[in-house]
Amino acid sequence: MTATVPNDVRPNRTDPHNTASNGPAVLDENSAPDFHGEENLERARSQAPEDYDLVILSSFGGPEGQDDVIPFLRNVTAGRGIPDERLEEVATHYRANGGVSPINEQNRALLEALREALETRGPNVPITWANRNWEPYVNDVVQKAYDDGARKILVLATSAYPGYSSCRQYREDYGMALEKLGLEGKLQIDKVRQFWDAPGFIKSFVDGLVDGLTEVRSGIASAEKTAAGNGRVRIMFCTHSVPTSAANEAGPRGVDYEGGSAYVEKHLQAARAVLAGVEAVDPALLDNVDWELVYQSRSGPPSMPWLEPDVNDALEKLEGEVDGIVLVPLGFVSDHMEVKWDLDTEALDTCKNLGFIATRTPTPGVHPEYIESLRQLIAERVSSTASSQDPAELEQNRDSVCGSRGWFDACNPDCCKSARAKVDRPVIANYQGDDAQAGARS
Repeated sequence: MTATVPNDVRPNRTDPHNTASNGPAVLDENSAPDFHGEENLERARSQAPEDYDLVILSSFGGPEGQDDVIPFLRNVTAGRGIPDERLEEVATHYRANGGVSPINEQNRALLEALREALETRGPNVPITWANRNWEPYVNDVVQKAYDDGARKILVLATSAYPGYSSCRQYREDYGMALEKLGLEGKLQIDKVRQFWDAPGFIKSFVDGLVDGLTEVRSGIASAEKTAAGNGRVRIMFCTHSVPTSAANEAGPRGVDYEGGSAYVEKHLQAARAVLAGVEAVDPALLDNVDWELVYQSRSGPPSMPWLEPDVNDALEKLEGEVDGIVLVPLGFVSDHMEVKWDLDTEALDTCKNLGFIATRTPTPGVHPEYIESLRQLIAERVSSTASSQDPAELEQNRDSVCGSRGWFDACNPDCCKSARAKVDRPVIANYQGDDAQAGARS
């Protein structure tokens, strides 16, 4: 059920310098066949399904009013010693929107869509919601679940890609909750695998890109004057930047990733799958089009290397070279603040200043096929709805549109682990097999 995605769907203009620091010197469609990612790890990826009592939709969280903004940002930056004066610089993004992050309302909509999907199509497991940095907090939700009788919980994080912030930190959230609440050995908490390759996740971006390309081409055709006069369109697949050190640590150790990182590689795989989907709808939409992977929302001191290029820097380099831009928020599952500010405000303003006809396509949100893919990811972990009770058969039955075997139900102990961590934090979904690194290339 794994689709084969060509590596040369359309020219990839990705800047070779946007790789992790241990990546290849050149990053393009011709380099992809030389990399196998963690596909060369032979160990099992699927775990046997179980009877779960509860699913927790787990997210980042966000403020819900002006008085919440600084306390929320203190939670996000806890332990870094950042003064409130500096936090106020970031707070302006929230304050411009009434102090409210859209992420909470979007998670409520996602929660309701998933609840309806589970009730109508199964599995018949209740679902609730928890946040890392704002109410409802993980610890509170876990304690209530235990008090209500839950003994096996499955966590679905609102993040599609492997990486510390997008995967391991969620595993730590729940590992630390079990430790703090004294529930180790009393409550089992597992996770749903990362889902960058899920058909519905990709399909939501295909639909948005089809509409976005149509809109930009129409705008170019009707414009009295265009930026370059050549009708060219650049697709920019946008995701959150991370420090190159964190990118290097994404994924299990000893693996040869395209771009030097599971984080970079999976975004490239997803981008190619989206392009293949558009090509299947209407190949003409991709005529005179090329694409690249760009980054946004970096923070931290300028001296710390982060994945590049920044979306605005990449746009400025295109001055006079293209007429149209389609921004695809490939690294995000909903239109939260970093999408609304960094893309809808800053990046589209840059496009306007440069004379580009531009649009930003939607995030998955509650796209019906995205919801169905999430439901299926839950269903494959639950005994009553899994396609098999045998982990090997479950893995064979996985549905991927990125040419992969999918991510791990339980991650290697060193997966996405930060070398800067002073102490090992407890985690959930930790793979205990002796074959964790079997087949990996150093």
